[in-house]
Amino acid sequence: MMGSEVGIAIALIALLFMLLIIGLEIGWSVGITAVIGLVWYVDQPLGQLAETAFGSLNSFTLTALPLFIFMGGILGNTGVNEKLFSAIEKWVANLPGGLACSVICGNAVFGAMCGSTIAATATFGKIAFPVMEKKNYSPKLALGAIASGTVLAPLIPPSILLILYGAWQGLSIVDLLAAGLIPGLTLTILFILTIIIQVKLKPELAPPAMSFTMREKLLALIDVLPFMGVILGVLGAIFGGIMTPTEAAGLGAFLSILLTLAYRRLTFEIVKRSLLDTVKITSFSLFIMAMATLISHVFNSAGIIPLIKEFIIGLPIGKYGILMLFFVMYLLMGMFFDSWSMLFLTFPFVMPVIVGLDINPVWWGIIYVMAGEQSTITPPFGLSLFVLKGVVPKHSIGTIVRGSLPFLIPIYINVLLLFLFPQLALWLPSVLKGG
Repeated sequence: MMGSEVGIAIALIALLFMLLIIGLEIGWSVGITAVIGLVWYVDQPLGQLAETAFGSLNSFTLTALPLFIFMGGILGNTGVNEKLFSAIEKWVANLPGGLACSVICGNAVFGAMCGSTIAATATFGKIAFPVMEKKNYSPKLALGAIASGTVLAPLIPPSILLILYGAWQGLSIVDLLAAGLIPGLTLTILFILTIIIQVKLKPELAPPAMSFTMREKLLALIDVLPFMGVILGVLGAIFGGIMTPTEAAGLGAFLSILLTLAYRRLTFEIVKRSLLDTVKITSFSLFIMAMATLISHVFNSAGIIPLIKEFIIGLPIGKYGILMLFFVMYLLMGMFFDSWSMLFLTFPFVMPVIVGLDINPVWWGIIYVMAGEQSTITPPFGLSLFVLKGVVPKHSIGTIVRGSLPFLIPIYINVLLLFLFPQLALWLPSVLKGG
């Protein structure tokens, strides 16, 4: 029986990777593999397809996804990013590499608006790089900071990736969003320290630090306070227990429209673009999620997942050795897949092991986000690298890669800190629960 299960697993995984290699999109690759497995190996009716897929998407929690995407789209398309970047610059300009530090801080705040790596990369590539180039920043430092800072977007709440993970695995979205906040802030600090160290070691990377008067700083801050109020209001409503994440997402979408109306920035074109982006991202995400649920059902029904779980847990490397094995796996997969693809490809196998090892799934979610998001700046196929190349075509992909590589070090340090001090992720959720 075990030999039969192994044969099924090898055949289905080989089929899946063959479909991916020939260029079929991941959702269709996973779906076709699941259908073949369901009909051929598991011998269940096709009606089971619809029932299983619908069950994975029939979640009130998932309605927060398009609402947060729409909120980020409205705010991101109305000029707030330029104001945000300018305001932060005035507060951190006195640091070595001040504009690069502004990019990092701006990504932390922008992550609270949209939670999307692609959006953050494109936005700061368009806004920040021309300013940094004009002020004689090294292209390597400037592009590296822009590409790497976008890793913060899926970590700082509200995170689209964490919402998908929580809804799929039946975890508390509030706990996951709260768990990402402190690691997101520590990674922000580590990124800034990385910039400062680089500029101290090689002063030619950036011009001398600047300074602004307190009046200039306060005026810049006042300019973005209404937008910050929307973000803090949404997060406060979630973490304060006043609203569910879905209700808070609806509030955020409504307030973002009101605010942009008040600033006379809202146009039909912006609403249309934001709605289209919302539909594209949501449908793409949920389709892959439904297909991943199907393939998980197939592997479970065929007895493959229990077999894999038993094998991995039985490895003589201990709990943390297995976790490091997973992290290395994501490091290697990240050279070819984005974090969303890796989530849906691997979690049908990984999560039973995590549960079997009695590892907190909220803590693991934060580890995964950092493991998955480092893939966006890892060659040869790092997503942020190529998005940024498209925004700034005159610089080579090699320049962007060389600028991004030093920022992998703070990501790994942050992961190590989470291994050593799990409460960095778990303390805030426990406080919000009153524990």
